Amino acid sequence: MLHKPSPEFMRRAIALATENVVSGKGGPFAAIIVRNGKIISEGVNSVTAALDPTAHGEVNAIRAACRALATFTLTGCELYTSCEPCPMCLTASYWARIDAIYYGCSAADAARAGFDDAFLYEELRRDRGGRSLPTTQMLGDQAWVSFAAWIASPDKIEY
Repeated sequence: MLHKPSPEFMRRAIALATENVVSGKGGPFAAIIVRNGKIISEGVNSVTAALDPTAHGEVNAIRAACRALATFTLTGCELYTSCEPCPMCLTASYWARIDAIYYGCSAADAARAGFDDAFLYEELRRDRGGRSLPTTQMLGDQAWVSFAAWIASPDKIEY
């Protein structure tokens, strides 16, 4: 069930993002996960500190919320983030089954600050052969074995 968006939660995400920059810990991005009007987790951008290009604020908040709730799905949760999610964070939000995303700055604002996600969004619209990062399928028939094992497994946990 979606709740009315809360300016207080957005202010918290913005404050975390600002503090992350001022403290020298990372980029100007932060996010919180809320469920039933309560903050479940917070995450800030730690790409440079963690030497991890996937350590965006949203991803860190999703990981922390999943640990806190002991689940891999965040149905019933909302994401408040200081900036419109990049393609990776948007996709992670879908995989997590988050109910809604509320953001402060837009992708255009991020581009003005030197974070240009527009390139990534454009790359995703291209056919595989037209992307700047070469992507080539190999051994598809052999790789199918892992999917066949998944399909046959009586112990799988679907997600």
